[in-house]
Amino acid sequence: MKYSRVFIESVGYELAPIVMSSAELEQRLAPVYEKLHIGSGQLEALTGIRERRWWKPNTPVSHGAIAAAKKCLQERNVAPQDIGAVVYAGVCREYFEPATACQVAAALGVQGDAAVYDISNACLGVLNGVLDIANRIELGQIRCGLVVACESSREINEIMIQQMLDNPTMELFTTSLATLTGGSGAAAVLLTDGSFAPSRRPRLLGGVNIAEPQFNELCRWGIRKEADGSHSPFMRTDAVSVMKHGVELGKRTWEVFSRELGLSPERIDRVICHQVGEAHQKLILQTLGIAPDKDFPTFEFLGNMGTVSLPITAAIAKERDMIRPGNLVGFLGIGSGLNCLMMAIQW
Repeated sequence: MKYSRVFIESVGYELAPIVMSSAELEQRLAPVYEKLHIGSGQLEALTGIRERRWWKPNTPVSHGAIAAAKKCLQERNVAPQDIGAVVYAGVCREYFEPATACQVAAALGVQGDAAVYDISNACLGVLNGVLDIANRIELGQIRCGLVVACESSREINEIMIQQMLDNPTMELFTTSLATLTGGSGAAAVLLTDGSFAPSRRPRLLGGVNIAEPQFNELCRWGIRKEADGSHSPFMRTDAVSVMKHGVELGKRTWEVFSRELGLSPERIDRVICHQVGEAHQKLILQTLGIAPDKDFPTFEFLGNMGTVSLPITAAIAKERDMIRPGNLVGFLGIGSGLNCLMMAIQW
């Protein structure tokens, strides 16, 4: 996929207000740690995550998505009637139906002939949404589109902590570790054909995705039916296998990505990766031959925020002058399924 007329007009984000440290989570899990003879500090040591964010109880995900979208549109010469598509791409949604995108579009005043819908692809949702909008712009169907998402890890963490307290086994601790890395936040990405303002903005050069869906059982988050007929959320992750096969898939995707777009680790000025944790970051950069100082991580203080991790990290990198005009930036995403998607942006 290559693009000649697609620009990233702006990225807006909203961080959840409650800071939850790994030490606080371990305090709640103290009986589990004592029974399994696990020393304190292991959660941060194993993941590199010191803290993450949670929304306040019962916060609708649409509220976070709307807040991020409004920030994205601030001081932009784009009116609601200019937006030809609103795509909600989070794992967390308000309802099975209608699309959460409808609530966001309504709050922004987008209506009429605009396409308004949800898509879902685990942690790659926002990147998939960006390419979906980019295709519409490149084809001349729309001039402008918005991708939004909001993720909340509080609820599944509360459930998982209680399950671990009720059943303190090493197997459950191991398969629950990835859940405890989850953070919360919202992001919005505004894409245009460049006709709304004369100022310079990042241009989307292209992207590549490769799928290995035979690994769809490695990480699952959903609703299951219990023996008593009730339904409850669950999340289980084979973190070792996800990392092993995910990095292998990342290497394959990088090879195609580099060849298709004529890139190399030396040409790339900066990379923004999906924020999983310290071990994954080190391994993927080493495997791809990318110098660690070209990456900008946020997992230490934001955790893994799913679909919004990468766009929020890119926005923070720009705020901190870690991404500068003229930089060639690679967005590198791997999501459960397994799917891998990489994009190149000329900043």
